[in-house]
Amino acid sequence: MAAEASLIELGLEPLVLERPEHPISRRDIDSNVLKVLYRLINADYIAYLVGGGVRDLMLARQPKDFDIATSAHPHQIRELFRNSRLIGRRFRLVHVFFGPINIEVATFRRRGEDDDVDGLLIRHDNTFGTPEEDAFRRDFTINALFYDPRTFRVLDYVGGVHDLSERLIRTIGAPELRMREDPVRMIRAVRLAAKLNFEIEPATERAIECCASDLSRASVPRLVEEIYRTLLLANSASALSLMERLGLLDSTLPMLSGHLKQFHPGLEVAPTVRIMEALGGAIKAGFEPPRGFLLACLLADLYLAREAKSASVYLLQLCHALRARGYSRADTEHMRLLMDALSHMLKPSRITRRLARRPYFPLARRLFELIGPIFSADPAELDRFLTTPPEHHRANRNQPSAHESGDPTPTHQHRRRRSRRIRRGRNRRHHGTSGLGPETPKAEISAGGRAAEASVQAPPADGMLDIKK
Repeated sequence: MAAEASLIELGLEPLVLERPEHPISRRDIDSNVLKVLYRLINADYIAYLVGGGVRDLMLARQPKDFDIATSAHPHQIRELFRNSRLIGRRFRLVHVFFGPINIEVATFRRRGEDDDVDGLLIRHDNTFGTPEEDAFRRDFTINALFYDPRTFRVLDYVGGVHDLSERLIRTIGAPELRMREDPVRMIRAVRLAAKLNFEIEPATERAIECCASDLSRASVPRLVEEIYRTLLLANSASALSLMERLGLLDSTLPMLSGHLKQFHPGLEVAPTVRIMEALGGAIKAGFEPPRGFLLACLLADLYLAREAKSASVYLLQLCHALRARGYSRADTEHMRLLMDALSHMLKPSRITRRLARRPYFPLARRLFELIGPIFSADPAELDRFLTTPPEHHRANRNQPSAHESGDPTPTHQHRRRRSRRIRRGRNRRHHGTSGLGPETPKAEISAGGRAAEASVQAPPADGMLDIKK
């Protein structure tokens, strides 16, 4: 932090890229984002486009979302936008919503001396600052670029433009300190490297290897969310290999890390990595897998490597282990159903036919199409199995009837159907209180409502009412 503070105190001017020197155009920015920016500017606040949106625009990529940083405080932003709400405790910010679209607006921040810190781990980060201070407290240089919509300039306080041109992921300030402040940054560094096809700068990579065990102190929901975002990459196989090489899987998914270690150093031949490559191809083609599907792809080889007798028990153990690490019950249960169906599709049986009627079968079938070829299973064989009638049905279909064969003895005797029991007393409104018809006297009804049975089994004794008289 001392080095960071000294740079700010020096009052270094940022690198400024004028409009002809960068590729960002307002045509590439969502119109609602521009509305928010210009309303803040017209209210005499500083407002910049920041973060991954600027990074992607500088790389001529289309951002998925846009973030805004401003000198306005959260309550002032809330007063300007009726269509907004305050969120967050660790990091207080405002969401301005336009229908289903949320635009994140945050106040410029700095690292405060009185921040709530557990060791080096930042628990709260709500000390407001200047644009320069805000740039230095961000995670990576390529995420600390500002775009000023008023002057159309790009502002760079930390060398992000240089690292974009060199295709490097570099922390701002001391790498080890930054990783210990927020351990989720280690997963984010891997995700950005895989997403952008960048390299992690050597000092940053060494810091990740050194601090990997600190992931146990990270916010569990944020960590799980970052892992899901990594699995959704088209290049998730590279991210998985990099996580294993840097020791991050040991702290996040130790059961998977132990399984992959048998393939070192050639992780590219591991079935799990090949499955993630197939998944990445499907995602690139437009497939949007649910989270249970992502977990099934990630852990399928680990499950299928078990013997059939212990596989179902091990699958339940996997679900419990994932839930203990913050994964939801809904996601793990969905994963369990898909992986169980997958095992029955790899070795088709009569259970496979029953599973074909389940609502999750189409997604399980998609999982089989991705994974099957890796395990030498042909989807066409599964189709033939499901469309061909079972053996005993074919035998009955080909067996001639007794009339056609001339044999009076039937070749197959069907079990006699059990006759339905007549429910009495259902129509009492229409046929009197007995339910046996208007002409049936009440005296014929026994306590159980079965007068006919009583009359057959035991004739009336002497002294009983003779109905016939």
